Amino acid sequence: MPTVSQKLPWIFLAVFITIVLGLLDWLSGHDLNFFVFYFFPVYIAAWFLGALGALLFALFCSSVWFAADVMAGHTHPSAIHAVWNTMIRLIAFFSIGWSISSLKQIVDHEKESAEKLRKSLSEIKVLQAILPICAQCKKIRDEQGVWHQLEVFISEQANIKFSHSYCPECLKRALAEADLLEDH
Repeated sequence: MPTVSQKLPWIFLAVFITIVLGLLDWLSGHDLNFFVFYFFPVYIAAWFLGALGALLFALFCSSVWFAADVMAGHTHPSAIHAVWNTMIRLIAFFSIGWSISSLKQIVDHEKESAEKLRKSLSEIKVLQAILPICAQCKKIRDEQGVWHQLEVFISEQANIKFSHSYCPECLKRALAEADLLEDH
């Protein structure tokens, strides 16, 4: 999470762009409209400050646009028209800000998931190729030619712990060899 000092340049940039756009709107009057360019500071705020920053900049951009419109002497047939235009811009700015902040959250989540996956993949040791195994004792020969017990080799390669027991067939055979098997 970025600190306030890391966010500060983006806040200043967004404020600067908004003020410049307000001045351009005021100087050009209502003949030229810079409405779409107000999306840039809202985008910057949404990306670097989140949904709350986007909301605040949507309000700020709408206010700057409204002030520039009033100061340029633009007259509307009624006050409702001026409020309507400002509210439409506010809704548009907020919609863009909310969409961008949501997209940023998704991107951050995907980056975090990808990093976790990369970490997990780096921790996995993969057994590859053909394993030379003794036909009698089942020891495995490593790449250096050293023979290891099967359990030791797999434990070292895949971080697996073993517990030992007998399958039903081997249990029956061991009991028979020890003459402990009762015939029913």
